[in-house]
Formats: sequence, C-alpha cells, structure tokens
Amino acid sequence: MCHLPGLVVFDLDYTLWPFWVDTHVDPPFQRDRAGSVLDARGRPVRLYPEVPAVLERLQGLGVPMAAASRTGETRGATQLLELFGVRRFLRCVEIYPRGKSAHFHRLQQDTGVPFAQMLFFDDEERNIRDVSKLGVTCVLVPDGMTQVLLTRGLEAFARS
Repeated sequence: MCHLPGLVVFDLDYTLWPFWVDTHVDPPFQRDRAGSVLDARGRPVRLYPEVPAVLERLQGLGVPMAAASRTGETRGATQLLELFGVRRFLRCVEIYPRGKSAHFHRLQQDTGVPFAQMLFFDDEERNIRDVSKLGVTCVLVPDGMTQVLLTRGLEAFARS
C-alpha cells in the first residue's frame, strides 16, 4: 500500500464498540479481577472483536489515529478508551455533542493534516455525508470495525 492517510479517524458507538455509551450501558466503568471491563451494574462491555487488530495494523503502518464522537457521555467514553487500551493508539480525541464537521475542523487544526489526507469510519450515514463534504474519504461501518473494512477504506483512500 503506497499511499496512506495522514490520519485515520474512528467514531466510537457502533464503530469501535457495540452500544451507545450514553444509553445502553451505565458509567462509571471498571475492570474486574479477570481483566473484563464492567459497567456500574456489573455488566460486561466489550469492543468489537477485530478492533485491537485494526488499531495495531494501522500503528504498524505508521498511520496516526484519532477518535471523534458526538456522545454527551464524554466521561464514560473517555474512560472506556482508557480501560480498553484504545487511548494509547490515538493522537487526538474529540468527544462532545456537536456535529462531526466540528470535530474534523478541530482535528485538522490540532494535527495539521488536511481533510483530503484523512480517512473516517462511522456507522451513521448522516455523519458520512457531512464529513465527506469536507473532502475526507469516508467508510460506512454497518456492523462494527473489521480488518476487511480497514482494507476497503485504505484502498478507497489510495484511489482518491
């Protein structure tokens, strides 16, 4: 793969994990003795299975990563990124309830990476529509982030 993005950005809810952090689970979160992440009611919460391999693959390629989420549950989402070990992969994190365009303008400002050099993964059509208008290569994530979707995204980016 010769032409790689300057920044890969992931949504969180239903992209990296299979729930809405502000609706389906109860913060605060903690790790139990076995290493599982639990919500306040003791229910286990997990990433989609292929997410760690996706993040490691991008890290191995030397591609910087970021997260952008519109959730109002900022603290819970931030806590999950730490507990799942995802935060260490991310150069920037934009988590607040505004449009995704606002997140991307902030990411561009903070990283210096132009929109045309970004690749974005999200489960919502409206976010894909809004962000693609900025010139970002966008990939719809129907059932959680996978290696196949990452490959598709990298190929689409290389063609752009």
